[in-house]
Amino acid sequence: MAHVLHVLTFSGDRPQRVNKWLGQSGVCSRRDAESLIAAGRIVIDGTAISEPGHQIMPGQTLEIIAAGDAGLQGASRFDAARTFVLNKPVGWVSAHPNPGEIPAVLMLTAQRSIAGAADDFTHLSLAPLGRLDQDSHGLLLLSEDGVLAKAVIGPDSPVDKEYLVEVEGVVTPEKLKRLRTGITLDGRPLRRAIIQQLGPQSLRFVLREGRNRQIRRMCSAVGLDVVELERVRIGPVSLGDLPTGYWRLMTAEERAALLKAAA
Repeated sequence: MAHVLHVLTFSGDRPQRVNKWLGQSGVCSRRDAESLIAAGRIVIDGTAISEPGHQIMPGQTLEIIAAGDAGLQGASRFDAARTFVLNKPVGWVSAHPNPGEIPAVLMLTAQRSIAGAADDFTHLSLAPLGRLDQDSHGLLLLSEDGVLAKAVIGPDSPVDKEYLVEVEGVVTPEKLKRLRTGITLDGRPLRRAIIQQLGPQSLRFVLREGRNRQIRRMCSAVGLDVVELERVRIGPVSLGDLPTGYWRLMTAEERAALLKAAA
């Protein structure tokens, strides 16, 4: 059985060229779409298409098949771009370290791989899909996948992020209400947030944006000090039981789920 990387249903009201639609949807570039079509890896309603100008009709379902399945070839940048899932410790920086700081990419050694990677990846130039400040720990995505980056951290991305936060100070219903709906940072109001109190000093934040040190500044605005902050989820990708200081590769299923969440 072929391994499906991505499934989409076309919701437009008129036919559209497949390569154009995939490019506009952020799934892959038009060039990569044409490569996938040429390799027979684009399937619409159960039938592989072969023409670059093929049009998808309203209501049709498109599948992208993994390279190598059912004898198919034609791997492209769509397949090659890697995303690494890390459990970043406190003290490491997401990217662009100042002198004396440790960049998170240095975690990508074979010794820190939970899957027993044969190689190190510390030489790669990777972008964080949502920064995590030096004093925080938890889920960090480092990627060379530009399509995924746009989907996760683009200015209009709806992908949410979940954090567990320990604070000092008295948590009151009034402070929680203001955290959810009443904070302005850098002259702009924040999007509505989901805030739950899990214990006397424990809060759960779910945000759909990522301003600089946002949670710490939100808490400071209501008289609370953050003493510990852990990110545990980005969209459908969770930290799970990944040990602190270790990494793994994002799966094709996780990538597809992230793109679907962004759509």
